[in-house]
Amino acid sequence: MLKSSFTKDKIEAGCDEAGRGCLAGPVVAAAVILPRKYRHKHLNDSKQLSKKKRDSLRSDIENDALHWAVGVVDNKEIDKINILNASYLAMQHAIDQLSQRPELLLIDGNRYKPHNEIPFECIVKGDGKFLSIAAASILAKTYRDEYMEKIGSEYPEYGWHTNAGYPTSVHREAIKLMGTTPYHRISFRLLPEQLELFPDQLVK
Repeated sequence: MLKSSFTKDKIEAGCDEAGRGCLAGPVVAAAVILPRKYRHKHLNDSKQLSKKKRDSLRSDIENDALHWAVGVVDNKEIDKINILNASYLAMQHAIDQLSQRPELLLIDGNRYKPHNEIPFECIVKGDGKFLSIAAASILAKTYRDEYMEKIGSEYPEYGWHTNAGYPTSVHREAIKLMGTTPYHRISFRLLPEQLELFPDQLVK
């Protein structure tokens, strides 16, 4: 069973991101402050849940959380500052939008860049250990998937409505045949063969 808190008395915000390994689209992060001693029998790491279950849990989280927020860093900014820094920045955007300042951040993963002097704990696989991080993982994943479905209607050949920008065979084959779109992360290895993508291959 996932734990409801890391400390006994601090205001904790769980933080997680979605989309680090994608070839296109933004990285999206969420920060969630849950009530102390919160319980939810279905809340878990978003990667362990079906889309239907994630969408249902998103509603529960938004209704039950004391405070929550989502932060976004687009693909162009990712290309400028790299995906690790962009992931930190997305989390910081989410944290800055919370209507209550947390006293402790629970960060999924093993690294984080300090921000606004808020203490933090990095927890490897934290989305499977703490409810607030699991909640953040679900919000980040569902908001990002929703956005990728939206822009996927502009470029249906890339299959973003199902692969969310991850490097599936369908996605990479579309890049190979049609080139990149304005949503692709040009700094990423888009094709395993490292084929050169020239500016005139940009899909308008």
